[in-house]
Amino acid sequence: MHLIGKLSPYAWHSLILPSIDILTFLAWGTLLLKYWLSGQIKLLIHPNYIGLVVVTGFALLLLGFFKLFQLYQTQQKRVKSNPKIVQHVTLLPSGWSSLFLLGTALLGFLIPPTILSSETALQRGVRESLPLTQTQPEAFQVTVEPEQRSLIDWIKTLNAYPEPDTYQGQPVNVEGFVIKIDQLSGSYFLLAKFIITCCAIDAYPVALPVKLDKTNQTYPADTWLKIEGEMMTDTLPLQGIDYQADRSIRQSVIHAKKITKIPTPSNPYGY
Repeated sequence: MHLIGKLSPYAWHSLILPSIDILTFLAWGTLLLKYWLSGQIKLLIHPNYIGLVVVTGFALLLLGFFKLFQLYQTQQKRVKSNPKIVQHVTLLPSGWSSLFLLGTALLGFLIPPTILSSETALQRGVRESLPLTQTQPEAFQVTVEPEQRSLIDWIKTLNAYPEPDTYQGQPVNVEGFVIKIDQLSGSYFLLAKFIITCCAIDAYPVALPVKLDKTNQTYPADTWLKIEGEMMTDTLPLQGIDYQADRSIRQSVIHAKKITKIPTPSNPYGY
C-alpha cells in the first residue's frame, strides 16, 4: 500500500493497471485450460459445457497477449510529459477488481477442486428420486437389463415405477459412495452419487439404501464401493435421509451379496 501510494499517477494508470489486467486474463485462461487438460474440469461442470470453458480459456489467453502487445506499443510511443488521466467511476477503486480476480485465479492454482463428499450430501439433502425436470415417468422406458443398470438408472426406474415389489429379486450391480445415517442400524447405509445439471454448485445427491448380510462389516463414509446383490422390499424409518421416528416406509433396498472397495472414479458424478 505504501509503495502504491508513492507511484506517480502516470505509472499507475499507464503501466501498473494494464499489467494487472493482462495478468488476470492470462491467469484465468491458463487456469481454465489446466482444469481441462488435467481432467479436473469434470469435477466442476457438466460435460456439455466443457467445450465452452475451453473456448473461453483460449479466448482469455489471446486477449491477454493482445493487451500485452497493446501495452508494449503504448510504452514505446509514450512521451516524457505526463498525459492527462481520465477518471472513471467504478464500483471498486481502480485496479482492485482486477486484483481480486487475479487473486481468485491464483487460489485456483493452489487449491485443487475436490469431489463432493457425504457431508455435503447430508447438508444438501439426499433424494431417493429425481426432480420432475430430470425424468418424465410417462415417457421413461426401461431398456437396460437390471444387472447393467447404474445407480442413476435404478433411481430413474424407481422414480418412474415406484412399487418396490416390482423389482423384488432383480440383480443389482452398482457403484457409489457411502453415506452413514446415525439412526439406522449397523446393517444399513446409503449408496449415493451426485448428479450435476450445470456445475458442482447445483449438484444434488441421490441414494438407495443398502442392507448388509453381516453386521460386522463396516464401511466408512465416503468410501467408494461396487455392490453386487439383488433388490428387495423392506420397511425403514427413512425417506431420503430424513429419519421418520413415528413410521416406517416401504421401499426398495439393495440386498448386498458382494461388496468391493474401489478407487474414487475420475468422473464420480451422474448426469
